Amino acid sequence: MAAVPVVFNEVLNLQQLGVPEASVKHGFTTMESDKWIVCVEPSQVTMIDLLNNAQVTRRPIQAEAALMNPSVSVLALRSGTTLQIFNLELKAKMKSHTMAEPVVFWKWTSPTNLALVTAKSVYHWSTSGDSAPMKAFDRHPTIGPNTQIINYQVSPDEKWCLLGGISAGAGGVVLGNMQLYSVDKKVSQPLQGHAAAFAKITLPGRVDEAQLLCFHEKKQEIPNEPAKFFVMEVGRDPSKGAPFRLAPVPIPVPADAAADFPVSLAIDAKNDLAFLLTKMGYLYMFDIHSAKALYRARITQDTVFVTCAQASTGAVFGITVRKGQVFRIQLNGQALVPYIVSTLRDNDLGIKIAGRLGLPGAENLYAAEFQRLISSRQVVEAAKLVASSGGALRTPQTIQLFQQIPAEPGSPQPVFQYFSTLLEHGKLNEQESIELAKPVLQQGRPQLMEKWLKDDKLECSEMLGDLIMPSDVGMALSVYLRAKCHQKAINCFVQRGEYDKIVPYSSSVGFSMDYSTMLSQLLFNNPQGALDLAKGLVNAEGGPLIDIQATAEAFLSSNRVQETTAFLLEALKDNKEEHAYLQTKLLEINLIGGAPQVADAIMQNGILTHYDREHVAKMCERAGLWQRAAEHYTEINDIKRVFKNSHQMNPEFVVSYFGKLNRDQSIMLLKDMMSRGPSNMQVCVEVAKKYHEELGSENLVEVFESHKATEGLYYYLGSIVNFSEDPFVHFKYIQAACMLGQFKEAERVCRDSNIYNAEEVKEYLKGARLPDPRPLIHVCDRFDFVDELTEYLYLNSLLQYIEVYVTKVSPQKTPMVVGKLFDLGANEDFIKRILMAVGSACPVDELVEIAETRNRLRLLQGWLEARVATGSTEPGTHNALGKIYITLNRDPKAFLLNNMFYDPKILGPYCESLDPSLAFVAYKKGAGECDDQLIKISQEHGLYRDLAKYLVERQDLELWSKVLSKESAEDGKETPEQRQLIDQVVEWALPESTSADEVSCTVKAFMAADLPGELITLLERIVLQGSDFSDNKNLQNLLILTAIRADPTKVATYIDELDNFDAKDIALICVSEAHMLFEEAFTIYVKFAKPEYSVEKDEQTELQVLAIGVLVDCMKDLDRAKGYATQCDVKEVWSKLGKAQLEEKMPAAAIESFINAEDPSEYVLVCSEANDGEIWSDLIPYLTMARKT
Repeated sequence: MAAVPVVFNEVLNLQQLGVPEASVKHGFTTMESDKWIVCVEPSQVTMIDLLNNAQVTRRPIQAEAALMNPSVSVLALRSGTTLQIFNLELKAKMKSHTMAEPVVFWKWTSPTNLALVTAKSVYHWSTSGDSAPMKAFDRHPTIGPNTQIINYQVSPDEKWCLLGGISAGAGGVVLGNMQLYSVDKKVSQPLQGHAAAFAKITLPGRVDEAQLLCFHEKKQEIPNEPAKFFVMEVGRDPSKGAPFRLAPVPIPVPADAAADFPVSLAIDAKNDLAFLLTKMGYLYMFDIHSAKALYRARITQDTVFVTCAQASTGAVFGITVRKGQVFRIQLNGQALVPYIVSTLRDNDLGIKIAGRLGLPGAENLYAAEFQRLISSRQVVEAAKLVASSGGALRTPQTIQLFQQIPAEPGSPQPVFQYFSTLLEHGKLNEQESIELAKPVLQQGRPQLMEKWLKDDKLECSEMLGDLIMPSDVGMALSVYLRAKCHQKAINCFVQRGEYDKIVPYSSSVGFSMDYSTMLSQLLFNNPQGALDLAKGLVNAEGGPLIDIQATAEAFLSSNRVQETTAFLLEALKDNKEEHAYLQTKLLEINLIGGAPQVADAIMQNGILTHYDREHVAKMCERAGLWQRAAEHYTEINDIKRVFKNSHQMNPEFVVSYFGKLNRDQSIMLLKDMMSRGPSNMQVCVEVAKKYHEELGSENLVEVFESHKATEGLYYYLGSIVNFSEDPFVHFKYIQAACMLGQFKEAERVCRDSNIYNAEEVKEYLKGARLPDPRPLIHVCDRFDFVDELTEYLYLNSLLQYIEVYVTKVSPQKTPMVVGKLFDLGANEDFIKRILMAVGSACPVDELVEIAETRNRLRLLQGWLEARVATGSTEPGTHNALGKIYITLNRDPKAFLLNNMFYDPKILGPYCESLDPSLAFVAYKKGAGECDDQLIKISQEHGLYRDLAKYLVERQDLELWSKVLSKESAEDGKETPEQRQLIDQVVEWALPESTSADEVSCTVKAFMAADLPGELITLLERIVLQGSDFSDNKNLQNLLILTAIRADPTKVATYIDELDNFDAKDIALICVSEAHMLFEEAFTIYVKFAKPEYSVEKDEQTELQVLAIGVLVDCMKDLDRAKGYATQCDVKEVWSKLGKAQLEEKMPAAAIESFINAEDPSEYVLVCSEANDGEIWSDLIPYLTMARKT
């Protein structure tokens, strides 16, 4: 039996891996690629890794469906309307979304896009970003909600979408419908069929690939018509030509499978085949290029519910429902062409497929067809047949046959047509390449050979290289390299002069040869070539292939110094210690051989370090390479000898060279250089600048000073003084600046530096006697040597600088300058002039103090008056001016009274010894700040009247307390000073006051001081002797109250004489137990019950009741009370009297009083008392009155 063209085998079984039968069906088990199978079980998701020996991983995930990404470990889960995407490698959720309607089918269309099909629409959900699913298109009515979706595809260019499904038809027929949607045009085309897929193939004669739609078609309206297999191109640009389309080919369905229908269509992209699988387990294999069915067989009795193509092999995987058999279907290439020829009997198809796929089995067909075409002189068709035959016809005999065919007039040689056809289809073999090269090179067209070689259309061989060699060495080299003809490739390198490439090439391909002989030959004929070859040999991988020293001597023996140098530089570039002799030799041959600049460049690069430095140093010195000699010498004497030529060295080198020396060597070399004259001073300064920290400032200063190089010292110190914290540096810089006349620089440092020793600098500047004393001025000013500065300037007749100092430098130190000028006996006019020049900038207090201690205060009068004239309000100015006026007696009192700016605490004490009254005025001006001094001076000098007036006006109870308090006295009694003060207050100060507040405060003070007698006298003076406050109610109240407490005998008099006091309140105080002044209280009530004092009748009555109340309640004088009641004849008074009489068991008198009062309110008590006294006759009028009222 002939072999079948398909290989079918079982890969694994899901049930054997533990997947339950219920989970092996559509929707629960998915296979998106040849990497994973995912199964959804009731309580978990099982993942089978096909690339890792079918390793099973189970995750406790509750989901309705799961779908693994075809490329990466990204799992999509669906539960209800909720969708989630997880990255299993990162163990992280990538995205999630809740759909508005359930998803009925889903599929990965690419590693970055998940297609979602609902009852109405199709959505695409990108895995990148956080975007939600986007609607791609709506489902066509022909594939409505009643259709079960089993397929969704997106074309490779992502511009076409295909949705497929099945539904129940009449008579149990399963109908298939598909929807082809154009993304660009946004239109849909319905198709009737069950399965479809997109494919990309390369068509003969076309540059661009063809994007095809392969699908099964079954017309529903013509049920008896057989199903067909369609192949048509979609999405081709019309400008490139018409789309590829094949006539539909009927599918050879067996008679027992009339009700069968396809469930999937998988594409073998490697071989351009399509595998159609049906519900009943039939497999159909189609050639996509011709749409012809190549093979049909029933491979399983079970339904295959999922398929997946393997891109690398072209195989197709499938899974059977429930049983879980995972099988693999793959083309059997060895049997395909024989099967087509013997079983299908389609020789033309067999030839085409054999040629396209390079399969065996069509050799005889190729030979017969070739002979037929040759016989009919169809040269081009015969050439195409050979090109498509693989290797069956591409033999030397075929080439010879084409060479023997004579050319048609006007047409190219048949052999060239043959080779041209082969070149269009691919690459020529070795014999073909040689036979093509012969005529092309004979015609002088090597550019064609170059193009074919560049496009890799020729098979390179030694013979081909030999053919090309006479015409183009470079092209021949390219052929030899590809053909691995090493010796001939090296010969090409030699001919091209590319000696440097010989060794790398030989090493890379492992080819060995005799280099010594080649090198010896080249040395005489081509020294540069010998050099290039020697470089290559010395740099060979695994170590040098020649002896370095022998090779160098060989170059030298030919007097090739330049080549020797180049060779040794290459050979010694690794700077190995064992090459020390050769390094020395390299430098020596250039230093002695007249090329010292080459040796200098070698040493400059620093690539060699193991040579004899002492020997090289001597040779450098002889060659005049002073810098290199200095670099290599280590002994200071050698260095000093070389540095005699320092003027020929680069200054930067000289400066940097000192960094290699120690301190002692550097100082010695600097001294030696300085001793050779001023020409070295500048570079020595630069050395000092750079290495001053290492060499020490004192040592460097000593170097410059020992050679009297003040200018060099100045420039050196000037570069570091701004950063140095060494007082020595600052002092020496100031000294050098002064010696060179750089007074502004000396002034700057003296002004700004905080480092130098002020005493040392001051003494130097004083001793230097500079024509410009400003540096000294700044030193003395900053460090308070003002006296010495003033004396120096004055004694050296530099008076203008004194004025400059006090006006521009330190006006605040003018007092110290003036004081020193006073001590030096300076001219007063000069002092006045500088004071006027300084003006208000001069501190007043300090200047006044200095002038006072020297008894020269009057000299400041003009300056002080000028300051006042400018509006100065400084107390010091006015204090000083006041002292002058007081001393000169220039109306001092007016000054003290009218000036608002002097300090009383200053002028007060100053006046005490001259005139106490002026001191009093000054203290009084203090507004309370000098009260203690004012009191003291008043008591000491008897200024009691002034003090009394001041106290009254001040209205300060605390101040009153100070002067009236008896606590200061030893015996607790008042002092004579207090008595005199009180007398002045009572007799003079207060009576003259017209201010109620002053009077009130004074009275309060007397009360607080517990001076009742004095207070009475004071109040009598104010109230009784006709002052502005005689009618003051408060004062009258106070006078009576004070008398009540201190002198009750005067109360009655005051009651009679005073009319404007609080009668009720005073009366209540009088009748209190503390005083019991009943008569005075009765008098107050009687007096103020009169109409002239109480206008209102009710008020008069109230006072009369209070008056009789004093008589009956306090004095118990009922007879006097009856007389007063008779005098008043007021009912309320009679009623008050009746009640008192009733209490005293005088019923008859009480009845009379109640009758007069017409008051029956006490009738119960009255009747009771009358019965007890048996005075019924007296009771009758009372009862009659009571009845009437």
